[in-house]
Amino acid sequence: MQTVNIHEAKTQLSRLVAQAAQGEPFIIAKAGKPLVQVTAISSGAEVPAKRLGFMQGMVQVPPDFDRMGDAAIEALFTGTAP
Repeated sequence: MQTVNIHEAKTQLSRLVAQAAQGEPFIIAKAGKPLVQVTAISSGAEVPAKRLGFMQGMVQVPPDFDRMGDAAIEALFTGTAP
């Protein structure tokens, strides 16, 4: 693995980044002491895509879902207590 000092990394950053992107990581050092390692980031292809319906079968919707709270809503509009 290549080690470069900070000054060299500044002047040749484009070339060094291109090398890292090709799978050749490098180390940036200051006064000969390694500080950071630069490596390529994965393309993200390994991250599974979010899928629709991932909770299917885990939640149950009651059959009267579309009528739940009808009396309370009607009371709010008419001003009568349920």
